[in-house]
Amino acid sequence: MTDWAAWGTAVGTLALAGTTLVAVRSANRSARIAERALLVGLRPMLTPSRPEDPGEQVQFADGRVFGVAAGRAMVREENAVVYLAIALRNVGAGMAVLNGYHLEAQSAEAVAQDPLGPARHRRGDSAPDPSRFSEQQRDLYVPSGNLGFWQAALRDPSDERYARVREAIATGGRITVDLLYADHEAGQQTITRFVLLPDRDDRWRCDVTRHWSLER
Repeated sequence: MTDWAAWGTAVGTLALAGTTLVAVRSANRSARIAERALLVGLRPMLTPSRPEDPGEQVQFADGRVFGVAAGRAMVREENAVVYLAIALRNVGAGMAVLNGYHLEAQSAEAVAQDPLGPARHRRGDSAPDPSRFSEQQRDLYVPSGNLGFWQAALRDPSDERYARVREAIATGGRITVDLLYADHEAGQQTITRFVLLPDRDDRWRCDVTRHWSLER
């Protein structure tokens, strides 16, 4: 004889379990959406500053101060020191804290032989290894919706980067700068690639070509 009461209880329990599962999934999804919205509010995104922005005055450890025009890079060699700087704008919603940089430089001859062109507008290349990045000597911050700069100086002639960057300057080649930065909570690490190419009057133009979110 069928125990309809027990059967009804089992069906009710199963329905309750299904409802609970749906509710838990919905709650988890809502929590993920809320967390994502919070992170978006903290996410920085660096680009070159706009041409109409004011320029930057960048001071280096040796006391030298150089001007960097808006939307451009400063590439300068003086007294056996190579000075580099980029005028930046943070178009993201959160403060950008610069953690490190990676340099790659080629001569004009090498750039001319690059099958993908001098500007490195390529797709599909993987993010650079953060362990290969050089640490910034000073804390650099770029507030949300505001301006700032990146800087570095090469002083060691035995450093391979020193010789390569000098060759790029002398021949009118290319300098690629990858910047590693995060939000003010040290999360949402991002790498943005800037390509520096010589322009007229010994000036260097600066274009952003890639953004990599390391937490995806």
